Amino acid sequence: MKKRIFACTMGALLLLASTSWGDDKEKDEDRLKNAGTVLREILKIPDDIPQDLLDKADCVVVFPSVLKAAFVVGGSYGRGAMTCRRGGNFNGPWGAPSMMALEGGSVGFQIGGQATDFVLLVMNDRGANGILSSKVKLGGDASVAAGPVGRDASAETDVSMRAEILSYSRARGLFAGVSLEGSTIRPDNDANEKIYGRKIPAKDIVIAHETHVPQAAEGLIATLNAKTPKHKSS
Repeated sequence: MKKRIFACTMGALLLLASTSWGDDKEKDEDRLKNAGTVLREILKIPDDIPQDLLDKADCVVVFPSVLKAAFVVGGSYGRGAMTCRRGGNFNGPWGAPSMMALEGGSVGFQIGGQATDFVLLVMNDRGANGILSSKVKLGGDASVAAGPVGRDASAETDVSMRAEILSYSRARGLFAGVSLEGSTIRPDNDANEKIYGRKIPAKDIVIAHETHVPQAAEGLIATLNAKTPKHKSS
């Protein structure tokens, strides 16, 4: 009798774990889809990210619907995805993304009371490798600056040329460069395991390209391949 009860209990726990895993995977897939939607919408804005800067970016990170209230209490974080161009010199098509986490307690996040979308351009391989290896403090471990906006904005400004990461936000329909200095960004390894079905380092996904582009990320990758198919060297 005890063995039967134990077996039933273990079976119920395994079923709950499986259901929870499936729900979490669906949420992560939704984040990938939302990241693609956010980027597509932002790149249709008249005064969006300068094309010259987008063409020079090695990688793009998108965090859809980050809630400000979470950053005020410092207990939560935004989640999104990072994709880089393929090839040793980042000159190929865009590859499979790694899920990422954005954490912060900076007052710079308190732009408004509602959700905000963030887009980050990673401008060199040092920034890309740093972010994909471990938790990186923006403004400390990696230089970050508010990105210029507008189709005619010059990409040759000092801030654009020096910063490893350029950051943008969209809130209440307004799109602008925003400083994320003091915040941290890191790979979301648990989410990657759910998306790809196995434990795999973020660098192996994004830099070594050891996996395929998941279906949920096809919109994000297609948008980037259409908007900036070739890398423009500095």
